[in-house]
Amino acid sequence: MAMNRTKNICKTVVSIFAASLFITSCNEPGDVGMELLPSSDLVTVGNVVIKDEIKAFTFIDDSVSTDEAAFSLLGSMNDPVFGKTSIDLALQLRLASFPNFGTDPVIDSIKFYFYYNTVYGDTATTQRLKFYELSSSIDPDARYYDQVELSQMASTTPLAEYNFKPKVTLDSIYQDTLYQLVEVHLDHSLAQKLINADSLDMINNEAFLEYFKGLYIQSEQVDAGGAIVSLDLLPSSSFEGSGMVLYYRNDTVKKSKSYFVTSFSARVNSFKHDYSQTAFYQNMNQESVTDSLIYIQSTGGLQSKIFIPGLESWKDSSNIAVNKAELIFQVDTTASEFRKYPLPSQLLLTYISKTGQETLPRDHSFYQPYYGGYLYNDFTYRFNITQHFQSIINGENDNNGFYLTPYFKNNQMRRAVLKGSNSAQGIKFVITYSKVLQ
Repeated sequence: MAMNRTKNICKTVVSIFAASLFITSCNEPGDVGMELLPSSDLVTVGNVVIKDEIKAFTFIDDSVSTDEAAFSLLGSMNDPVFGKTSIDLALQLRLASFPNFGTDPVIDSIKFYFYYNTVYGDTATTQRLKFYELSSSIDPDARYYDQVELSQMASTTPLAEYNFKPKVTLDSIYQDTLYQLVEVHLDHSLAQKLINADSLDMINNEAFLEYFKGLYIQSEQVDAGGAIVSLDLLPSSSFEGSGMVLYYRNDTVKKSKSYFVTSFSARVNSFKHDYSQTAFYQNMNQESVTDSLIYIQSTGGLQSKIFIPGLESWKDSSNIAVNKAELIFQVDTTASEFRKYPLPSQLLLTYISKTGQETLPRDHSFYQPYYGGYLYNDFTYRFNITQHFQSIINGENDNNGFYLTPYFKNNQMRRAVLKGSNSAQGIKFVITYSKVLQ
């Protein structure tokens, strides 16, 4: 009976204190609410801030899947802080209907069209793209990762070389970013191949994709500046989506045949990064030297590996209830150059399981806004990992560390410089707890 009574008191007190400001502003028990408790019981509510013990390191974030992302990326940039990035793209184009080119078709042109409305980086730099026909098939049901060598799956003879400067244009009324359309003239040899296709090669999309496997678009690395554009390849309510159009004539009648990128089309990105000229290069991928800054980058770029020693020692604390356990990261706004390079809107925190796998804490599945990771106005990212910390106290999980990455890894170009644990406003782990004393 005494044990049940203690548990009930603890539950009641935790609820009372969670609803008040008291739990976030004191380190010693006060008098608020004490009259509600029997004189034989006391509840201590306090905060512990762990900071100096935290260790954080910058690692390569490899094995990011890049197939069929919500948005495909393309371009190259030379970031003054994060070094060089180049992103290539391979995609399938599908038939909308069985093509009938009629008698003696004459080719006018063949063009590839793509839309974008998001640019990350410097719009003053000219991008140079090269287009090739794929010689190997890509599979929409297969999994592809950031280091896939798409160039080895393509012909060595370019179909086009195209220069363009990405731009951002705002709607004059709503100030929304307008979609930009890029038109690329491809070599007539591809048009001739499509016209010469046997009827059996075009009887359905499965046969057609064996005959014409798709396009590979290569981004030539820029020496300085540069940008990554986010492509809208799939059709929507506002446009038909990206695709290829073959223009031809029968006698004097002008005609066209379209080949579309659809939700059934394989779309694969390849991400390449070169950090050899960066200030943090010497400290990457090691756990012996802690840096005052840590670096986070999407597209198979960089992640932080974080250790908070001693969390497992809370197992020895009896009658402890964790009200809140919050891990806080501070952006270095100067090093990030956030006005030129927008910060990630959300980061992802995973923990390292007993088997060494990256796993989402149970707080994420409980309720994502509760879990957090969003960018706040004070340039912090905050994670509520109360349930995960409680699981360590309960012995259900080991304290093997965490990984921190951008939330949208494969369809958005973003990066951030965060203050490390040994800087003045670095990483903090703030624990608010209640403890029943008898």
